[in-house]
Amino acid sequence: MFGSTLDSSRGNSVASGQLLTPTRFVWPYGGRRVFLSGSFTRWTEHVPMSPLEGCPTVFQVICNLTPGYHQYKFFVDGEWRHDEHQPFVNGNGGVVNTIFITGPDMAPAGFNQETLGRSNMDVDDVFLRMNDPSQESIPRMSGVDLEVSRHRISVLLSTRTAYELLPESGKVIALDVNLPVKQAFHILYEQGIPLAPLWDFGKGQFVGVLGPLDFILILRELGTHGSNLTEEELETHTIAAWKEGKAHISRQFDGSGRPYPRPLVQVGPYDNLKDVALKILQNKVAAVPVIYSSLQDGSYPQLLHLASLSGILKCICRYFRHSSSSLPILQQPICSIPLGTWVPRIGESSSKPLATLRPHASLGSALSLLVQAEVSSIPVVDDNDSLIDIYSRSDITALAKDKAYAQIHLDDMTVLQALQLGQDASPPYGIFNGQRCHMCLRSDSLVKVMERLANPGVRRLVIVEAGSKRVEGLKLEGNEKQKA
Repeated sequence: MFGSTLDSSRGNSVASGQLLTPTRFVWPYGGRRVFLSGSFTRWTEHVPMSPLEGCPTVFQVICNLTPGYHQYKFFVDGEWRHDEHQPFVNGNGGVVNTIFITGPDMAPAGFNQETLGRSNMDVDDVFLRMNDPSQESIPRMSGVDLEVSRHRISVLLSTRTAYELLPESGKVIALDVNLPVKQAFHILYEQGIPLAPLWDFGKGQFVGVLGPLDFILILRELGTHGSNLTEEELETHTIAAWKEGKAHISRQFDGSGRPYPRPLVQVGPYDNLKDVALKILQNKVAAVPVIYSSLQDGSYPQLLHLASLSGILKCICRYFRHSSSSLPILQQPICSIPLGTWVPRIGESSSKPLATLRPHASLGSALSLLVQAEVSSIPVVDDNDSLIDIYSRSDITALAKDKAYAQIHLDDMTVLQALQLGQDASPPYGIFNGQRCHMCLRSDSLVKVMERLANPGVRRLVIVEAGSKRVEGLKLEGNEKQKA
């Protein structure tokens, strides 16, 4: 198919007397089997590409290239493909990508910095870097396209109801407010769920939600009294007593000095998805109970589901799956959209910098950071800022395993030990396709990120640099903070 060549050297051989430059090629658009071929393989050899660990839709391979101009293309699941986000030309065999590797006293003829920019293919040298690597060639979307996208999403969410989020089968667990905190702790762990609505039998209604933040505050509150947490202390605390104590801690009082509980944030099955999304975002909660009552006074309520942003994202993806071109914003790379938390670039300031943890930081410091920074998860990185794992609020339930909470002190356990303790959780919350740490690239399109976040068990994506896995940002589908 590809007959013309501009380089007679093989991709992984040493050309006599020539300097070879290790060059990383990246295909970030998924597939089952991906190969690389180009002028540097004489178009006869297909070099297999390997999926990036923790990011199965990204494939990469490193080839040694001689200085000069090269053409290449990807062979994905039996079809020839080129990367539209990289420089390309019309060659004898159709559209092919191009790359220029500089050598001593060489300059890329016909290329300029605006054409090259920073890409998904990284050369292990400075040859393809711009003078200012913080500047990237980001496709811009017109104001008209942005308004079209907003309008179509708004129309969709306004005409769909929470009823469409209900699964065909499943279970929803609620906890009685008179249940001991210790027992609730074990139930969440054993069921593999991060939070549960609270039922008050005396009032005959749902009154709140118990989530991981409650357990974090319990552990920190009891830890400040100078003693380790014991089973007896948890046994004597009911959920209702804790909620009242939490109100005192937060100084939530009414005019008469009595604790003032926050009202439960809830929706009905016929509320439209736009209102559901707004309630989740404005109240900074992970999910809202979908509650139905056939009576006007709301008595005898039925708990149908816990609605989250992932369900709404799934609805959007399903609706626009075969017409994504009608929603221009879906094709935009996530780096061009002001969402999530990012590591500031050189010379940039950030109003909310991305918090990270080292694996040997204490669990106590990690929990304090989760609360003080008001975040639901923190990437765990090595000394090169490369991603190792991620610690989330919901991981706190792993301390229920073998009653570990009664045997440890928060400042004596490291984050790494806490993560290892949670590896045997069954069924583990936040696991999808055998992975608990999900990644993406800054060049990934919004639709690809939305599709991944719509998968059950995927609550967040860590944005990493291809190859090095250096953390660049964090995308969340929802906030696990539950005010109830």
